[in-house]
Amino acid sequence: MIFSGSADQWRSRFYFPSNQPSAIIKTMFTQEQQIIEEKIKEFCITNDIPLAELKWQPIPFSGEWGFATSFFQTAANEARAGKGGKPVPQRAQEMAEQVKAQIGSMDGISRIDAVKGYLNLYFPTSAYASRVVDEVLASGSNFGRGAKKNERVMVEYAQPNTHHSFHIGHARNTILGEVLARLVEFAGYETIRASYPGDLGLGVITVMWIYDKLYKGQEPEGVHERGQWLAKLYVEATAMLEKQENETPEQSAQREAYDAERREMYQKWDTGDTYVRELWRETREWSLEELREVLKMLDVKMDVWFFESEVDEPSKVIVDELIARDIATDERPQGGAVIVKIDEKLGLTKEKYRTNVILRKDGTTLYLTKDLALARIKFEQYHVDRSIYVVDLRQALHLQQAFAILKLWGFPQSEKCYHLGYGVVNLPEGAMSARRGRVVLFKDVADEAVKRVLAVESEKSGDIPVNEREKIAYQIGMGALVYSMLSVDNNKDIIFDINEALSFDGRTGPYIQNAYVRANSILKKSKVEGQKSDLEPSNLRQAQNIAFDYELSKHEIELIELISRFPQTVEQAANEYRPLVMAAYAYDLANTFHSFYHAVNVIQTEDEKIRNARLQLVLAAKQTIENALRLLAIQAPEVM
Repeated sequence: MIFSGSADQWRSRFYFPSNQPSAIIKTMFTQEQQIIEEKIKEFCITNDIPLAELKWQPIPFSGEWGFATSFFQTAANEARAGKGGKPVPQRAQEMAEQVKAQIGSMDGISRIDAVKGYLNLYFPTSAYASRVVDEVLASGSNFGRGAKKNERVMVEYAQPNTHHSFHIGHARNTILGEVLARLVEFAGYETIRASYPGDLGLGVITVMWIYDKLYKGQEPEGVHERGQWLAKLYVEATAMLEKQENETPEQSAQREAYDAERREMYQKWDTGDTYVRELWRETREWSLEELREVLKMLDVKMDVWFFESEVDEPSKVIVDELIARDIATDERPQGGAVIVKIDEKLGLTKEKYRTNVILRKDGTTLYLTKDLALARIKFEQYHVDRSIYVVDLRQALHLQQAFAILKLWGFPQSEKCYHLGYGVVNLPEGAMSARRGRVVLFKDVADEAVKRVLAVESEKSGDIPVNEREKIAYQIGMGALVYSMLSVDNNKDIIFDINEALSFDGRTGPYIQNAYVRANSILKKSKVEGQKSDLEPSNLRQAQNIAFDYELSKHEIELIELISRFPQTVEQAANEYRPLVMAAYAYDLANTFHSFYHAVNVIQTEDEKIRNARLQLVLAAKQTIENALRLLAIQAPEVM
């Protein structure tokens, strides 16, 4: 992207959240930052000023780069303490000016300004560019990784109901969860990936019933074929069990008889009938085999598997405990259920969480009951500090109720339970429906994606061996599919159109992958490196001697700017639980590199010093794009 505008327009081109400290500053400019922070602390101690936490922000390029910190919060703290005697903005500016005077001149910093309550520190352009590139090359695949945090995070996702097949809606859940897990892990949190498939309920029994009645021993071979066949059985069984228009008395009687058989099987499962339980385990495994294969395709490796069936009985024990602790109210003696009057117990005067049933009058549990049991396992057995639930938006109230009951129960982790909600995936012709068989299966889309890419690759890359073309086609096809699920805000619904999802133009996964390939091509032509992503020690030493002490083009400036933002973007995406932040950044970085690629002569530059600097910048861009793609669960192909 070519940008030619005013400094203010340039600043507005980028988003720098004011509430996040800049990780790039903390890794590249630690020494200067520490010296300045010490001087600020000395100033505040001397003048008896209650210093607020210092948060540093990068200053976008407008002739030079820098970073800044604000004194507004410190001035506000002083005012609250009855000191200062001046309006907060005026006092903040006064502090900034006084600190500037105390710091004076400093090696490595070109100038210091005090502007509107901010202390702005600027670096010589060549020094800033060199340090950004050096940091990337020194860190390699760890560039942008956050410092280790003292919290354990569990991300719960990839949890379709068993006895169905994995469709494109499940893919959105799984991709969002995996990318979020990668982000929080890379940001420094110990991360546990957990799946919680629903393997209970009438829907499960429905598939078991029709299989046992009509198809026992007829199941197809093949992991995906068997999983997809179960989904078809569900559609068929639903049609047999649903009341039809103008049905005859004989048809009505037959339908009711079928329903009675199904419910009898459910009762047998509940009482532990040996035959029904074995049938359930066998058919459940077919679904899980398909799920594991799909997760392998998406490069997802689960750490923990929970199952709804495993927390059913423990959840009944929890109900008794909540009654004993006067959190739940037992209305069964009056013919009612066990309920929790959440708002009343929390002392809320306005309705927020409402009253919720946690045990039906017949003694059966609900999703909420089992979610409480699962949370207890997370907190007590896995010592989770933060629990993230990747569940569609329609379950928002349900999860808020669960978190509120956990708070009443006394779990401090309830404050750090988070629902990453997402919109449903619809088809152009309307909503998907497993009951009606109107779904798009993930495996079908993935196969079609690879098929389409392979057709193009076969025409354009005839010199590449067939097995390599197949690998590349898989990387590109899956990249297109994955990014199509990440490029839309998780709070919005998606209308899934396979042609749009697999388009390689515009804001797509292949467009980002192509930026990596172009960087790789420049480097291979220059003989800086071969196929390796990591820099050899000799090249690293060479890189650290590279100087950007020439007039940088606007394309080089913009590329350095975007690269420098990567660690900050990791922190923002992880702290806000927003994969879209990284998806948008990856596209912006790729777009910026494509502009650089077209506008800046790298290999043919006559000045060897400039050529070497630009090659190192390309190498840094390639590494940053690769790191971003990895966090998005997208592979980086070497050629396209």
